[in-house]
Amino acid sequence: MPGGGDWALFRPDGVMTLDVRLTLRTHDGDLVHMTYGGRWATPPALRADMADPATRHQVDPARYYFRTTPLFETGAKRYAWLNDVVCVGSGYLIEGGIAYKISEVV
Repeated sequence: MPGGGDWALFRPDGVMTLDVRLTLRTHDGDLVHMTYGGRWATPPALRADMADPATRHQVDPARYYFRTTPLFETGAKRYAWLNDVVCVGSGYLIEGGIAYKISEVV
């Protein structure tokens, strides 16, 4: 079963640095290893609102900075193209978790 782990370091200035490593299973059963680092900067005025899991997803993502740099590795032939791309991700809160918009840098 795919899995992974994530580590966060909270700096004194309130910025969270990310170190995430996980294995993804594609819809057709292939495995892709994904790693990413990143920064999540939340202004002090927003921290109380973002600490409430019931409403934090309602905070406008334009009011905080949440960026990642995903890298992919796989031995699956149909997804081998992922081994050669550089991406940037923009994270945002959704109800019950976090979502990302990932874009390839071309």
